[in-house]
Amino acid sequence: MPSISDIIEHHLKKILDQSRSGIIEIKRSELADRFQCVPSQINYVISTRFTVEKGYIVESKRGGGGYIRIRRVRLASPGSVYDVLLRQIGESISQSQAEDIIDRLREEELMTPREARLMRRIIARDVMQLPVPLRDQVRARIMRAMVTILFAGKGE
Repeated sequence: MPSISDIIEHHLKKILDQSRSGIIEIKRSELADRFQCVPSQINYVISTRFTVEKGYIVESKRGGGGYIRIRRVRLASPGSVYDVLLRQIGESISQSQAEDIIDRLREEELMTPREARLMRRIIARDVMQLPVPLRDQVRARIMRAMVTILFAGKGE
């Protein structure tokens, strides 16, 4: 059975898919009323499931006329995706950020399900039993290498 967070995420993605512009504006309180939850649940869903790594830009305006604007970012070419990914990965990356990038690559069909499973397993914290700062740096190097291999010959 899906959690309330899963349901809210699915609802927002469905609205985004139906939007011609790829942008939606929602009111936190209205969404909370619709799903009979507290507004902080909406904040949680947006902050964890609509991240830059997952391909979203979120803007928020608080106050009486406040809103949350969510924009889905589509990348134009494999070469531009490659450049953006390398910048997002940087010199250090957490497991959750790396998994978000892998999920986005899958959603955009830039990797196969098998490639995604392989990448997830290789970057897992139980595989890389190192102190945290070093582990995140090694994970970034591995992610950059795998992304480079993945995009080799795809229009760079």
